[in-house]
Amino acid sequence: MEKITIELISRSNAIEVLEFERENRQFFESTLPSRGDKYYEEEFFMEIIEEIIEEQTEGQCYMYVIRNELGKVVGRVNLFSVVRGMFEKAEIGYRIGQKHNGKGYATKAVELAIDEGFNKYNLHRIEAGTSPNNIGSQIVLIKNGFQFIGRTRDVIRINNKWEDGILFERLNNK
Repeated sequence: MEKITIELISRSNAIEVLEFERENRQFFESTLPSRGDKYYEEEFFMEIIEEIIEEQTEGQCYMYVIRNELGKVVGRVNLFSVVRGMFEKAEIGYRIGQKHNGKGYATKAVELAIDEGFNKYNLHRIEAGTSPNNIGSQIVLIKNGFQFIGRTRDVIRINNKWEDGILFERLNNK
Protein backbone atom coordinates (compact mmCIF):
# COMPACT_ATOMS: atom_id res chain seq x y z
CA MET A 1 0.00 0.00 0.00
CA GLU A 2 1.41 3.35 -0.98
CA LYS A 3 1.74 6.14 1.56
CA ILE A 4 -1.17 8.55 1.77
CA THR A 5 -1.73 11.79 3.62
CA ILE A 6 -4.79 13.72 4.72
CA GLU A 7 -5.01 17.51 4.91
CA LEU A 8 -7.81 19.79 5.99
CA ILE A 9 -9.84 21.34 3.21
CA SER A 10 -8.70 24.91 2.68
CA ARG A 11 -8.69 27.71 0.13
CA SER A 12 -5.42 26.38 -1.26
CA ASN A 13 -6.81 22.94 -2.17
CA ALA A 14 -10.42 23.95 -2.93
CA ILE A 15 -10.12 23.82 -6.73
CA GLU A 16 -8.58 20.34 -6.55
CA VAL A 17 -11.47 19.24 -4.35
CA LEU A 18 -13.98 20.69 -6.83
CA GLU A 19 -12.29 18.88 -9.73
CA PHE A 20 -12.35 15.64 -7.73
CA GLU A 21 -16.07 16.08 -6.97
CA ARG A 22 -16.87 16.88 -10.62
CA GLU A 23 -14.88 13.90 -11.88
CA ASN A 24 -16.70 11.51 -9.55
CA ARG A 25 -20.18 13.06 -9.51
CA GLN A 26 -21.97 10.28 -11.36
CA PHE A 27 -20.16 7.59 -9.38
CA PHE A 28 -21.02 9.17 -6.01
CA GLU A 29 -24.62 9.93 -6.95
CA SER A 30 -25.20 6.25 -7.69
CA THR A 31 -25.09 5.60 -3.92
CA LEU A 32 -25.45 9.01 -2.24
CA PRO A 33 -28.04 11.78 -2.51
CA SER A 34 -27.40 14.23 -5.36
CA ARG A 35 -25.96 17.59 -4.38
CA GLY A 36 -27.54 19.31 -7.40
CA ASP A 37 -25.92 21.12 -10.31
CA LYS A 38 -25.17 24.31 -8.39
CA TYR A 39 -22.79 22.46 -6.04
CA TYR A 40 -20.40 21.90 -8.95
CA GLU A 41 -20.27 25.56 -10.02
CA GLU A 42 -16.97 27.12 -8.94
CA GLU A 43 -18.41 30.27 -7.37
CA PHE A 44 -20.96 28.34 -5.30
CA PHE A 45 -18.42 25.67 -4.37
CA MET A 46 -16.04 28.35 -3.06
CA GLU A 47 -18.84 29.65 -0.82
CA ILE A 48 -19.20 26.14 0.57
CA ILE A 49 -15.45 25.97 1.17
CA GLU A 50 -15.61 29.24 3.14
CA GLU A 51 -18.40 27.76 5.29
CA ILE A 52 -16.35 24.60 5.86
CA ILE A 53 -13.30 26.63 6.87
CA GLU A 54 -15.41 28.59 9.36
CA GLU A 55 -16.96 25.40 10.78
CA GLN A 56 -13.50 23.83 11.09
CA THR A 57 -12.24 26.91 12.94
CA GLU A 58 -15.20 26.61 15.32
CA GLY A 59 -14.56 22.86 15.81
CA GLN A 60 -17.87 21.75 14.27
CA CYS A 61 -16.21 19.55 11.63
CA TYR A 62 -12.86 18.52 10.19
CA MET A 63 -13.03 17.86 6.44
CA TYR A 64 -9.97 16.34 4.79
CA VAL A 65 -8.70 15.59 1.31
CA ILE A 66 -6.87 12.30 0.85
CA ARG A 67 -3.72 12.43 -1.28
CA ASN A 68 -1.79 9.50 -2.70
CA GLU A 69 2.01 9.43 -2.65
CA LEU A 70 2.08 11.44 -5.89
CA GLY A 71 0.05 14.20 -4.21
CA LYS A 72 -3.11 13.56 -6.24
CA VAL A 73 -6.48 13.94 -4.53
CA VAL A 74 -7.99 10.44 -4.45
CA GLY A 75 -10.74 10.94 -1.90
CA ARG A 76 -12.16 12.72 1.12
CA VAL A 77 -12.59 11.76 4.75
CA ASN A 78 -14.63 13.88 7.13
CA LEU A 79 -15.23 14.15 10.84
CA PHE A 80 -18.55 15.98 11.10
CA SER A 81 -21.46 16.60 13.45
CA VAL A 82 -18.95 17.18 16.22
CA VAL A 83 -20.64 17.41 19.63
CA ARG A 84 -18.66 18.64 22.62
CA GLY A 85 -19.45 18.76 26.33
CA MET A 86 -20.74 15.58 27.84
CA PHE A 87 -20.53 13.64 24.53
CA GLU A 88 -17.19 14.54 22.82
CA LYS A 89 -18.15 12.68 19.65
CA ALA A 90 -18.26 12.99 15.87
CA GLU A 91 -19.41 11.07 12.84
CA ILE A 92 -17.02 9.93 10.14
CA GLY A 93 -17.66 9.69 6.42
CA TYR A 94 -15.42 9.03 3.46
CA ARG A 95 -15.48 8.74 -0.30
CA ILE A 96 -12.84 7.47 -2.68
CA GLY A 97 -12.81 8.36 -6.37
CA GLN A 98 -13.98 5.67 -8.75
CA LYS A 99 -10.50 5.18 -10.30
CA HIS A 100 -8.99 4.65 -6.87
CA ASN A 101 -11.53 2.32 -5.25
CA GLY A 102 -10.27 -0.95 -3.82
CA LYS A 103 -6.67 0.20 -3.27
CA GLY A 104 -6.83 0.56 0.51
CA TYR A 105 -7.04 4.37 0.52
CA ALA A 106 -10.24 4.47 2.57
CA THR A 107 -8.90 2.10 5.22
CA LYS A 108 -5.72 4.14 5.70
CA ALA A 109 -7.51 7.52 5.53
CA VAL A 110 -10.02 6.44 8.18
CA GLU A 111 -7.11 5.32 10.36
CA LEU A 112 -5.47 8.74 9.99
CA ALA A 113 -8.73 10.61 10.64
CA ILE A 114 -9.41 8.52 13.77
CA ASP A 115 -5.94 9.40 15.03
CA GLU A 116 -6.67 13.10 14.47
CA GLY A 117 -10.09 12.80 16.11
CA PHE A 118 -8.85 11.04 19.21
CA ASN A 119 -5.39 12.56 19.67
CA LYS A 120 -5.66 16.07 18.23
CA TYR A 121 -9.34 16.89 18.84
CA ASN A 122 -9.77 14.77 22.00
CA LEU A 123 -12.92 13.00 20.90
CA HIS A 124 -14.21 10.13 22.99
CA ARG A 125 -16.37 8.47 20.34
CA ILE A 126 -16.59 8.32 16.53
CA GLU A 127 -19.70 6.95 14.87
CA ALA A 128 -20.28 5.84 11.28
CA GLY A 129 -23.22 4.79 9.17
CA THR A 130 -23.24 2.84 5.92
CA SER A 131 -25.72 1.40 3.52
CA PRO A 132 -26.48 -2.27 4.19
CA ASN A 133 -25.31 -2.92 0.62
CA ASN A 134 -21.99 -1.11 1.00
CA ILE A 135 -19.95 -4.07 2.21
CA GLY A 136 -16.67 -2.36 1.25
CA SER A 137 -17.38 0.54 3.58
CA GLN A 138 -18.33 -1.83 6.39
CA ILE A 139 -15.02 -3.68 5.92
CA VAL A 140 -13.12 -0.36 6.14
CA LEU A 141 -14.79 0.35 9.48
CA ILE A 142 -14.22 -3.13 10.90
CA LYS A 143 -10.53 -3.03 9.86
CA ASN A 144 -10.29 0.22 11.83
CA GLY A 145 -11.69 -1.24 15.04
CA PHE A 146 -15.30 -0.08 14.70
CA GLN A 147 -18.00 -2.23 16.29
CA PHE A 148 -21.41 -2.90 14.75
CA ILE A 149 -24.12 -1.35 16.94
CA GLY A 150 -27.31 -1.73 14.94
CA ARG A 151 -29.53 -0.94 12.00
CA THR A 152 -31.70 2.13 11.44
CA ARG A 153 -34.75 1.92 9.23
CA ASP A 154 -35.49 4.45 6.48
CA VAL A 155 -32.74 6.82 7.66
CA ILE A 156 -31.65 8.38 4.34
CA ARG A 157 -33.38 9.16 1.06
CA ILE A 158 -31.36 8.26 -2.03
CA ASN A 159 -32.87 8.69 -5.49
CA ASN A 160 -36.30 9.34 -3.89
CA LYS A 161 -36.24 6.05 -1.98
CA TRP A 162 -35.78 5.69 1.78
CA GLU A 163 -32.86 3.43 2.68
CA ASP A 164 -31.83 1.70 5.90
CA GLY A 165 -28.47 2.30 7.57
CA ILE A 166 -25.96 0.15 9.40
CA LEU A 167 -24.38 1.86 12.43
CA PHE A 168 -20.88 1.45 13.83
CA GLU A 169 -18.93 3.05 16.69
CA ARG A 170 -15.38 3.31 17.89
CA LEU A 171 -14.40 4.52 21.35
CA ASN A 172 -11.19 6.25 22.33
CA ASN A 173 -9.68 3.76 24.74
CA LYS A 174 -6.70 5.77 25.94
